[in-house]
Amino acid sequence: MASPLTAVWSDTCRQHDPQAEIWVGVRTPAAEVPQRVPVIRDALERYGARLVAATAHGDQRLTAVHDPALLAHLREVHRLWQEAGLPVEPGQDRVVPYVFPTAAMLSGMPARVPTGVHGRAGLWCYDTMTLVGPGTWPAVRAAADAALTAVDLLGPDAPVVYALSRPPGHHATPAGYGGSCYLNNAAIAAQALRDRGYDRVAVIDVDAHHGNGTQAVFWERPDVFYGSVHVDPGAGWFPHYVGHADERGAGAGAGANRNLPLPPGAGDREWLGGVARLCEEVQGHGAQALVVSLGVDAAADDPESPLKVTAEGYAGTGRLLSDLGLPTVVVQEGGYHLPSLGPLVVEVLDALVQGRSRQPGTD
Repeated sequence: MASPLTAVWSDTCRQHDPQAEIWVGVRTPAAEVPQRVPVIRDALERYGARLVAATAHGDQRLTAVHDPALLAHLREVHRLWQEAGLPVEPGQDRVVPYVFPTAAMLSGMPARVPTGVHGRAGLWCYDTMTLVGPGTWPAVRAAADAALTAVDLLGPDAPVVYALSRPPGHHATPAGYGGSCYLNNAAIAAQALRDRGYDRVAVIDVDAHHGNGTQAVFWERPDVFYGSVHVDPGAGWFPHYVGHADERGAGAGAGANRNLPLPPGAGDREWLGGVARLCEEVQGHGAQALVVSLGVDAAADDPESPLKVTAEGYAGTGRLLSDLGLPTVVVQEGGYHLPSLGPLVVEVLDALVQGRSRQPGTD
């Protein structure tokens, strides 16, 4: 029997191939690799999900969240990098910034836009890990289109829709990219739900790392609640500077942000306790629709975090999210252990859709 799950994907998402990360000055193999797409897609096929191709959407759906200049930069920067000869001298074929206009550098002085593309790269990227290659922009665009298509498909016959968005997005801020993220697919989906008429939307982030970008997008907004359970950045984990428990939003958005950092080594009990608490806050927020930033990198086998969530912990995550009873768009974030990646994604999604099918008033 076919699964009741609708899943959106695009093969174009495989075109982004960073090949490496520059971490603490050292070139290391990339963790966020193109193979993540077929691994998840194949698991969805075995599960029986209805696979739907992502459809193109206009840039206005992206600029509702991101600075148009960021989009222009991502669209053009690799071509400009090549034209500047940087793949030959010094021999770097991917865009990697080396200087950043931080407060420490500027000390309150106005910043000029650098003439050289090697200087300009740091205006938009905030780390050295998030490389741009020849296929990055098409893949990034397709990832956002997958999230937007999932929003389009959401309805009574499809109360849960999954977007296989790759590269991930929750570290992308309104005017910056980093953490292997370029555009914020979850935030784009949340804004699209608002534009569809849902007055209050919630984003629950269950990636192992804090979604600093999503928090930044909605920091001063009361209409979109953002909640995250993640490894404690205070214990030395990305994104280091934000993601702490006392960050609650600002201005009109005060109280619409909740971070639940966990200590390294935390497992199912702590994880599910955090997810349950976020679900309670979503109910208190009065959300009418939900976006789930689904990372499975909190798994014990995943090399990118020190958390120890099991397959049963991920199934429990799906059940808790299902109990909210909200129209739900699930957007893929992290998950880097390829042998377990697909099965863990399906654990969450199966629990989500099976729980919804058992609720009163659902088919």
